[in-house]
Amino acid sequence: MVTPRDSEILTQVGDGTMMGNLMRKYWIPAAKSSELVADGDPIRLMLLGEKLVAFRDNSGKVGVMDHRCPHRCASLFFGRNEKGGIRCVYHGWKFDVDGNCLDMPNVPEKQNFKHKVHSKAYQTRESNGLIWVFMGDQQNIPALPGIEPALLEEGEVRIIFVQRECNWLQALEGDIDTSHFSWLHAGSIELDQVPADNPGKYQLINRAPDLHVADTEWGTMYGAYRDTGEPDKLYWRMAQFLFPFWTMPPDGDLAEHIIARAWVPMDDKHTMFVHISWKGNAQGLRIDKDGKPLPGIKLGMDYKPRDTSWYGRWRLTSNNSNDYKIDRKAQRNSSFTGINGIHLQDQAITESMGPITDHNFEHLAPSDLMITQTRKALLKAAKEMDKGGKQPPGLNSENGFLRARAGDFVSDRASKWQDAYAEQLRRCVDPTGLLNSASN
Repeated sequence: MVTPRDSEILTQVGDGTMMGNLMRKYWIPAAKSSELVADGDPIRLMLLGEKLVAFRDNSGKVGVMDHRCPHRCASLFFGRNEKGGIRCVYHGWKFDVDGNCLDMPNVPEKQNFKHKVHSKAYQTRESNGLIWVFMGDQQNIPALPGIEPALLEEGEVRIIFVQRECNWLQALEGDIDTSHFSWLHAGSIELDQVPADNPGKYQLINRAPDLHVADTEWGTMYGAYRDTGEPDKLYWRMAQFLFPFWTMPPDGDLAEHIIARAWVPMDDKHTMFVHISWKGNAQGLRIDKDGKPLPGIKLGMDYKPRDTSWYGRWRLTSNNSNDYKIDRKAQRNSSFTGINGIHLQDQAITESMGPITDHNFEHLAPSDLMITQTRKALLKAAKEMDKGGKQPPGLNSENGFLRARAGDFVSDRASKWQDAYAEQLRRCVDPTGLLNSASN
């Protein structure tokens, strides 16, 4: 049971809150590189409850800063992106990507004090198609996260953004809840529809897996296991939570499955889902024995036209206002949910909980062990940092690389679950070479 106070700690992310302070220790994936054009239009950006403006100057550098001009608080969203900075249209004050005031043209030169004025600006990095923002101590900048898919070359990586209208935690928890796949996504799939050699079939044979969970150097992980019908073999799905808001879902062969998803809080009631994966990823329970997509399993998403509002980016056409285009006839005859596609099914369910889940109403079960373990880890890290400034998990790793991966596999029953995971890592095909290079 989560107490009302702990629930507040977990879900509130504004500046000065415990979880907000913790998240400001980490780099945040904020936008696709393609969203900003040199000398192009600035965009509104909502991150951790802060209203920001992002722009790319004529040299290609990216700036992310408080949208308010330090002069009279007019919004820099209306500013002119020109010649190495953004100029406020109210009085012409101009700021570079680091927040330095470059020009104060409405003030007589002898009274100019531009060297004393600084916009609240955050450090940014750009890597492989993503723009990252660091919102913590600007004098103590960590390295970019050593998460495997984030280190892929731009031509090898797939990046997807989707906005979700609910608190970040309930959105994230859907990704670390392994048993729901057999119901929400595969509830109408029969065993005879699946290729005999696809290990994902065990999710249909047994829709109620047993679980092991543990803390890790980067967060938490689970091992969900099922009998295979062979006396010496178990089927495993192993997945990761990485501080502060990353997940690695197990929907493919662990040896060739490189994926991470960030559940970035825009504010307490809006989340930006950021999916990063290898284009050659092994796929799990996706295709039927005839090579066609299994019903309800496709990933396709359609976006609404974007607008310039604080919540105008990456919104889906199927949403709460149209009940996610649920097809009740299909639900009765061919689809467990009647909602088309894995992501949209997850979106509908997590948004249906309301903007922020009432944790007093829920009754957690043994199948929710990963959720309880992750909540405890988050609360512990946030409270310890609040009391004494203890460094939260995952900021430093050997060689700057976190040896975390998720996926499924079959292993010897006699192996301990974390030993089985370690053995699979050693056997990884590792098509990108990242795991092998990190261990050298």
